[in-house]
Amino acid sequence: MSGGTGATGRAAVIDGIGAYVPPGLVTNDDLAQRLDTSDAWIRSRTGIAERYVVSPGTATSDLAVEAGLRALKSAGDDRVDAVVLATTTPDQPCPGTAPQVAARLGLGQVAAFDVAAVCSGFLYGLATASGLIAAGVAGRVLLIAADAFTTLINPADRTTAVIFADGAGAVVLRAGTPDEPGAIGPQVLGSDGELSHLITVPAGGSRQRSTGPPADPDDQYFRMLGRDTYRHAVERMTAASRQAAELAGWQLDDVDRFAAHQANARILDSVAERLAVPAERQLTNIERVGNTGAASIPLLLSQATADGRLRAGHRVLLTAFGGGLSWGATTLVWPEVQPV
Repeated sequence: MSGGTGATGRAAVIDGIGAYVPPGLVTNDDLAQRLDTSDAWIRSRTGIAERYVVSPGTATSDLAVEAGLRALKSAGDDRVDAVVLATTTPDQPCPGTAPQVAARLGLGQVAAFDVAAVCSGFLYGLATASGLIAAGVAGRVLLIAADAFTTLINPADRTTAVIFADGAGAVVLRAGTPDEPGAIGPQVLGSDGELSHLITVPAGGSRQRSTGPPADPDDQYFRMLGRDTYRHAVERMTAASRQAAELAGWQLDDVDRFAAHQANARILDSVAERLAVPAERQLTNIERVGNTGAASIPLLLSQATADGRLRAGHRVLLTAFGGGLSWGATTLVWPEVQPV
C-alpha cells in the first residue's frame, strides 16, 4: 500500500516534535548481575549499552503525556483536532489509552484513538494522521508513539530483556502543502499476517481468554523468533525504503539522513548496507536507549534534531518493521523545528 496527499492537495506537515524517556537507567552491567550475559555480549549482538525503563506504577499514558506536552510546546500551539496514539502497551485492554492522554493534556473532547502496529506504529500512525488531514477531517493532529515495552518482557529472558526499553516520541502535524518543508511524502505500508507467530504475546487476548483455562505464565510475555525476524526486517525495510524514495522522485543518493526503527545494530547496518547509505548519513541512538518499540523513530528524530545531527533542509528517509508482521517507509524534507 502506498499513498500521498489527498484529493484536496492538503498535506500533513510536521509543526512540532518532542520525546521523553523515563528516569530509570539500566546498563548492560546491571543486566549482567541477574542474567547469564555480559556487556561485551550485549554490545556485540545488539549495539546497546544502556536503556531506560519505567518504574513500578508508571504506564504508557504517563510516557505519552510527557512526550505530547513537549511536542505541543515545540509547535507553540496546543490546539489540535485529534490525538493518535501508536502503542503496543496500552494502559489496559479497554478502553483505548489515547482518550485518557488527550484529557490529561487538556485538549478537550477531541477525537482520540489508538493504533496498534508494534514497532511500525509510528509510521502507521503517521499515515493515519496524514489521512485525517488530507481528508479535511482535522487541521492539526497530535501523533504520539509510546511504549512501556519492558512490561511485556520476561525479565529472565536474556534474548529480549537486553534489547527492549521504554520511551515516547510525538509530533504535531498541521495541514499544509506537499511542497513545503516538513510535509510527509509518499507512504508505503505493508503486512504479512501469515508470519504473525514470529513476534507475539500469546496470552491476554480473546483467543486465549475464550479457551477457558488460565494462561500459562510464560504466555504473558513477549516472544520473538530472532533469526527469522532479522531476515524479514532487513528485507522488508530495504524494499519499503526503495519504494518510498522512488515514489518521492528521489535517488537513494539524495537521502541526507536515514532514520530506521532502532531494532538492533545488526539490522540497521544490514539495511543501510543494502541501500548504500554511508555511516555519516545514518541516524542512530540505539546504543543509549535500546529498542523502544513504536517510540523508536520519533525519539530518534527528536534527539537528532536537538544535538544537530538532523537539520532543516535535510532529506530524510524513514522506515520501520514490527510485529504483524508490519512495515513501512516514508520521506520528508526536515523542517525548521526544535524539540523542547
